[in-house]
Amino acid sequence: MPLNIASEDEIKKGMTADVYFQRTIDAFPHDLNDYVVAEFTANSREDKWIVFSGLDEVIEILKDRQVSLYALPEGTVIPPHDLRGVPVPFLRIHGRYRDFGMLETAVLGLICQSSGISTKTSQIKLAAQDKPVLSFGIRRMHPAIAPMIDRASYIGGADGVSGIMGARVIGIRPFGTMPHSLSIILGDKPAWELTLKNIGKDEPKVLLIDTFQDEKFSAIEVAEEFPDVQYIRLDTPSSRRGNFASLIREIRWELSIRGRDDIKIIVSGGLDQSDVKELRDVADAFGIGTSISSARPVNFAMDVVSVNGKAITKRGKFSGVKSVFRCPSCGSVRVLPEKSSPPKCECGRQMVSLLVNYLEQGKVVRSGESVVSIRERSLREMREFSPHYEVPSNSA
Repeated sequence: MPLNIASEDEIKKGMTADVYFQRTIDAFPHDLNDYVVAEFTANSREDKWIVFSGLDEVIEILKDRQVSLYALPEGTVIPPHDLRGVPVPFLRIHGRYRDFGMLETAVLGLICQSSGISTKTSQIKLAAQDKPVLSFGIRRMHPAIAPMIDRASYIGGADGVSGIMGARVIGIRPFGTMPHSLSIILGDKPAWELTLKNIGKDEPKVLLIDTFQDEKFSAIEVAEEFPDVQYIRLDTPSSRRGNFASLIREIRWELSIRGRDDIKIIVSGGLDQSDVKELRDVADAFGIGTSISSARPVNFAMDVVSVNGKAITKRGKFSGVKSVFRCPSCGSVRVLPEKSSPPKCECGRQMVSLLVNYLEQGKVVRSGESVVSIRERSLREMREFSPHYEVPSNSA
């Protein structure tokens, strides 16, 4: 049996679409004038802000089709609604409906899941403050999407990822420790020795210390016998954890009185942002798995808002093509009809337009950014703007 995954070619051909799109487009009269503008907005009001990602794959599946694409740059941190409650268009597609309608399902899936992971990671990164956050969650999801998970988490602020292929996509070195199975097979000390022997010259020297022994006594053994160790990792299961912060303080004391203040402590094991907030004063880094990889998808939806130049859409939505403006100072957002002049913010600064033209009649007109520069944008904007977004915009 083959793996239950769609190939890139099958996705681009619309074979992962809901069947009613195929039935609808197949039934279109050949001479029907179906030129539309479709906008992608986030319906959920649970998100105070969204870190937008997944655009790279949207461009890939739409290019060479007779459509034009406008979008917020990846890594943009923005609330789902403006100050008046008008939904923010994250993407805008111009073209004949028959030329892209079959890809609605795919486009939504690409941005819903990726943006959900980026947004969740950003919340954890803010909770960690200046402490590193490492994305360890690819084992919890289908392996076919492992690179997407690592890329999305990195855009959301993760400082490192564990996946080999994900790190290659990003252009960084993957970060890893060692499996419990190595200690189970060899015993702790031989496993530690083998791990250190095989770590690359420029890679951090990390040992997992909680397989068999009490964490404090394992930490003491490592500190006394392995002078080159830089990190110890605590993956203590919840059934043995007790007061995790107190355990970490105890370990740090024992390391300190032995002159090993240089050893840093990485904690992992079912952590979420509330745990990170509790432990950030005692731990040095956080390995986050399921909380990131299984993050709730952002509830994006696509709606046709213009047909053959006429503003029209379904009930409950806002018709007409729109532009998105944001204040570069306070982050306030306004959604206005297309071709509106940039308004002035209440703080006095001139707002700037955010939507960027990425495809024109299927041709790429804006080259891709490096994932590192996208991450820099998201980190900067989440620190500058997210405090202003803590209170969600009013409902429309």
